[in-house]
Amino acid sequence: MTFEENLAELSKIVSELEKGELPLEKAVELYEKGLDFSEKCKKELDSAKLKITEN
Repeated sequence: MTFEENLAELSKIVSELEKGELPLEKAVELYEKGLDFSEKCKKELDSAKLKITEN
């Protein structure tokens, strides 16, 4: 997935969690998925930053 796709998925998860209407088990599951998407986005940003600062 691209950075933009990962960010979009993370945004969807955040929106769902912010509603506060999910059962605890589902909220924890989404939270864990959100962490995964967040880490993927962070890695992409770190990689881009490294490329920019190296030049």
